[in-house]
Amino acid sequence: MFSGILAELEKNLKSLPGIGPKTAQRLAIFLISMEKDKSLQIADSITEAVNSYHNCSECNILTAENPCKFCTAPERDNKALCIVETTQDVYLIENTHEFQGKYFVLTKLLSPLDGIGPNDIHFSKLIQKVKNENIQEIVLALNPSAEGETTIVFLATNLKDLVPSITRLSTGIPFGGDIEYSSTPTLINALKRRYTVKE
Repeated sequence: MFSGILAELEKNLKSLPGIGPKTAQRLAIFLISMEKDKSLQIADSITEAVNSYHNCSECNILTAENPCKFCTAPERDNKALCIVETTQDVYLIENTHEFQGKYFVLTKLLSPLDGIGPNDIHFSKLIQKVKNENIQEIVLALNPSAEGETTIVFLATNLKDLVPSITRLSTGIPFGGDIEYSSTPTLINALKRRYTVKE
């Protein structure tokens, strides 16, 4: 439907999660129809955020400061580590107020069919963190999808001799579901009912 610069804007908007073709078209028209200073303010905010945020050198969370606020907070439990896929998952779990330890963001899940292996999930960095910080409990807070299950089994198998306690979220989160779309009560229940990972 669109062409030129507007088509490029629509294409870029479609790459955002949850944005389909019709919504992308609507947003594109909305953005160019707004007062120019407001549209440019949005563009400037995106540019500033993208340029300011980077991965924490210790846990991979996207942060404006390095190390991030979770890694440097003295009140957090240094011996408990929650492993998640994305930065957004960290904030969703924080909203439950059920976990007081540190985090490690994999950024991806294992997917041999897509060529995503241990190096792509920062496994070597995770191993070093577990050893250097003498981690005593790991919580695997990963989506219960095929890729999530593969990653959980891989991590549990390779970390079992290093960490006394490895648990995962309760499957109150349905298989194939996403943490992102789980309600806070569901996440609280899943964290309370986490259980030991078995091979």
